[in-house]
Amino acid sequence: MNILNLIRWKNLLMIAFVQLLIKYALFKPFNVDITLNWFGFLLLILSTLCIAAAGNIINDIQDVDTDIVNRPEKVIIGKKVTEKTAYNLFIILNVIGVGLGFYLSNLVGRSGFFAIFVIISALLYIYATYLKQTLLVGNIVISVLVAMSVLIVGLFELLPVVNTQNQATQLTFFKILLDYALFAFIINLVREVAKDIEDIDGDYKAGMNTLPIAIGRERATKVLFALTLLPLFGVVYYMLTYLYKQQIAVGYFLLFLVAPLLYITIKSFSAKTKKDVRHISTILKIVMFLGMLSLLLYVFILKK
Repeated sequence: MNILNLIRWKNLLMIAFVQLLIKYALFKPFNVDITLNWFGFLLLILSTLCIAAAGNIINDIQDVDTDIVNRPEKVIIGKKVTEKTAYNLFIILNVIGVGLGFYLSNLVGRSGFFAIFVIISALLYIYATYLKQTLLVGNIVISVLVAMSVLIVGLFELLPVVNTQNQATQLTFFKILLDYALFAFIINLVREVAKDIEDIDGDYKAGMNTLPIAIGRERATKVLFALTLLPLFGVVYYMLTYLYKQQIAVGYFLLFLVAPLLYITIKSFSAKTKKDVRHISTILKIVMFLGMLSLLLYVFILKK
């Protein structure tokens, strides 16, 4: 169980669930031309999860000093799992993840795609060891990588089988994925800033230069409030532009996305304590999941 908590198994399950939704709730119902059979897709999920798990491990290894201050009850490295064991697991998972990426890239006839896995693996290491300590850069990089867990399905499923006959269809579905990837990026970016505000004490002692350390907790909270407006306005725009004729979709977006995003915006405006910011971070995570769950609606949206 300690190893499962170390690799953030709940987050990994969410990644796998979203990738399965993309294939079986968005692509399959519309008979979109796809590249991978069930086994190849399973390998894509495993590759993604292995690299993500390795990133979580190296992040925990590097965060021991800050976590002792910010959340001592959740420290695993050095208490429940030795640092040597964690490093070994980090290397093994990276080798498996990148190795599967190499196999898949050649399987779909796009050997250059192998670079995606190498770059993601390298960025996760650089993020944990260096970028996390730099003002906003780390927040942006990790949010891009979260978005890539959505986009990578389109890259491997849609692009290798594009031809003149299906180009318009493939592009339509890839654009849908781009919208969801952008949503994941923005939500995660807002959440990263919220977590930085929450973790300011431990980060300051560790010599980091996060946004709240650079400009102060109060100003950072104002920035957080401004950032929460981005997903709120973005979702409303998407709903009014693409979904306004679909009552089921509009109802879902209003109830499960717009309403909680509006709540987050109001809460961030009045957030004062560490508990307030942690609450905002938790709700953002739920909104991320509910947003991805809306992929199930496209059976109704696109078939009408």
